[in-house]
Amino acid sequence: MPNRRFADGDVVMGRWPGSVLYYEVQVTNYDEVTHLYTVKYKDGTELALKESDIKSQSSFKHRKSQSSSSSPSRRSSSRSRSRSPGRPAKGRRRSSSQSREHKDDKKKIIQETNLALLKPSENNTRRYNGEPDSTERNDTSSKILEQKLKPDLEIERVLDQYSLRPREEEKKKEEIYSEKKVFEMVKTTEKVSSKTKELEFGGRFGTFVLIFFLPATVFYLLLMCEQDDPSLMNFPPPVPALESLWEARVFGVFLLWFFLQALFYLLPIGKVVEGLPLSNGTKLQYRINGFYAFVLTAAIIGILLYFQFELHYLYEHFLQFAVSAAVFSMGLSIYLYIRSLKAPEADLAPGGNSGYLVYDFFTGHELNPRIGSFDLKYFCELRPGLIGWVVINLVMLLAEMKIHNQSMPSLSMILVNSFQLLYVVDALWNEEAVLTTMDITHDGFGFMLAFGDLVWVPFVYSLQAFYLVGHPTAISWPAAAAIIILNGIGYYIFRSANSQKNSFRRNPADPKLAYLKFIPTATGKGLLVTGWWGFVRHPNYLGDIIMALAWSLPCGFNHILPYFYVIYFICLLVHREARDEHHCKKKYGLAWEKYCQRVPYRIFPYIY
Repeated sequence: MPNRRFADGDVVMGRWPGSVLYYEVQVTNYDEVTHLYTVKYKDGTELALKESDIKSQSSFKHRKSQSSSSSPSRRSSSRSRSRSPGRPAKGRRRSSSQSREHKDDKKKIIQETNLALLKPSENNTRRYNGEPDSTERNDTSSKILEQKLKPDLEIERVLDQYSLRPREEEKKKEEIYSEKKVFEMVKTTEKVSSKTKELEFGGRFGTFVLIFFLPATVFYLLLMCEQDDPSLMNFPPPVPALESLWEARVFGVFLLWFFLQALFYLLPIGKVVEGLPLSNGTKLQYRINGFYAFVLTAAIIGILLYFQFELHYLYEHFLQFAVSAAVFSMGLSIYLYIRSLKAPEADLAPGGNSGYLVYDFFTGHELNPRIGSFDLKYFCELRPGLIGWVVINLVMLLAEMKIHNQSMPSLSMILVNSFQLLYVVDALWNEEAVLTTMDITHDGFGFMLAFGDLVWVPFVYSLQAFYLVGHPTAISWPAAAAIIILNGIGYYIFRSANSQKNSFRRNPADPKLAYLKFIPTATGKGLLVTGWWGFVRHPNYLGDIIMALAWSLPCGFNHILPYFYVIYFICLLVHREARDEHHCKKKYGLAWEKYCQRVPYRIFPYIY
């Protein structure tokens, strides 16, 4: 094993990946497996470097006077430093006042030209409009401008060479350069080292526990809902015999449901769009037809009800259906992990490539597992579980009417069904937006998402409707009106915030969005600091939590069980928010720090 050369805390010089430039860094960690040093730059960015890319500061001291690393904005003028600042320029001299005015005018023109070329928001606009990116346009524009403004550019070089720029302008230029360099450096380092280093969910031990804890939680909640008194004091609930939890016919019905949704996914209806670029620069194609699948499913359910098909079967075997879904999700997860072992490095998930079997099995080893053009993760994200959630709610509504001999469902059941139906229809109508979420762009497809999509969503999200079947709750019309208003507020925040973000991503130059202000970043994208995104950093999460509360209130206050969803949702979104914060800080660097200073509250205004 090679000896470690640099210790934690050492201040050394680290080479920019892909270049010959060295910058001052501090060693923070050393990985004995990969033999990579984790180093920290002055702006807080942490990257992994090889030992050959790190040198001691003493080897740079004799070059300090010639080095340009401390001022990146002057690097372009280093070739002409040997000329004397006092040497007179060629050609006819001008008076000092005329020369000063001429320089001011030229300098102003050049500054405006540079800003036009470097303005990130314009580059971002062109990218969303399908035009050539900023690199292509800037190359052409700079050639034309250099021919027209050659004398002006010479003055610009002199200003750089002899540090004649105002201090404020110099600082701003260095900030822009620094952000772009950090962004390029992060991208390069990610390509060099694709191993997952920062483990989530408690690491290997935490993910091992969650593989058993999540199914146990689902079954505990369902068993408690079946009790006459679902109080937490009645723990544990009576557990049925193991043989009663499995029924082959139920598993067959579940498979029929799954493959029916897969058939709808494969239908050549709906537009085909491209996802975000992958690490190798390619883009996958996705067919957007989730809403059509929902309509076809609704038509089939309507036909079954018309011919008086007994949907009560699902309610009577609800626990068996949950077991069947859990068994299927486990089998799917095992298949996904085995096939991921043969996947090329570029296809692996950045968050599920740790090298630890249990952790990668849980988080997902492969980013976008596909069978031909059939994307398994994308399909499971919105189809079987989300549409199944609505079907289960409808079955619970019918079960309530049958069990309690009602001609109409209760007002509480109507509210729960209506609120959650709106949420699902909204997700399917705006299906394309899911392509930019971390589930698609960052997380692999493993047990976490497979179990979450196929078991947790349909069987836990329908908890309120299942609870109301066995524990009917009467609410007054004024109370119902207040709950409707609360859900409307949550939905308005959720939808308008997401629409605002998606519209800005598609076309930042849209005149309708002219009122929005943003902070430009080195990636070419902007961070919104007005509208909902200037109110809190994650307004969509705020809307989610308000809606979750509105879904639980129709169940009354006799038991805390229906409010499990609210508690879970708050914990989930706080965890996601922490992931988003870490991801955005790594992606946007200094721009994200400015954004956090501008928008201090994360989810709850004036609280968190």
